[in-house]
Amino acid sequence: MYHKVIIIGNLGNDPELRYTPTGDPVVTFSVATNRRWTNQDGSAGEETVWFRCTAWRKLAETINQYLSKGRQVYIEGRLTPDRNTGGPRVWVGADGQARASYEITVETAKFLGSRGETVEPPIDAAESIAATDVDDLAF
Repeated sequence: MYHKVIIIGNLGNDPELRYTPTGDPVVTFSVATNRRWTNQDGSAGEETVWFRCTAWRKLAETINQYLSKGRQVYIEGRLTPDRNTGGPRVWVGADGQARASYEITVETAKFLGSRGETVEPPIDAAESIAATDVDDLAF
């Protein structure tokens, strides 16, 4: 069995690079995706979905070097379910609202445009770095 998730969005924060005890680099960052539409009554609708992304090894170092908050990025990867629920990580925010976090293990990242610039891809023109298959590495 196999699944793949593809998102295009903007980084919500600067990537955070760390190293495992065995010296493997790992980077985490968030990506926001937006969807806009017009309702039947003519009013505008908008939805933002946030994804928490994790990349490993050479891909982690490259993402940390070249990406920053606001930069548009194309991400391919796989959903990483919460070990307790099997779905997204769910919690209640400080405002009392239910929240969910979708986790993606990044396999490919393509850098699109510069900070704050919205670019409609031709994806094949963007930089691309592919990761190796990474499963359950310990921190």
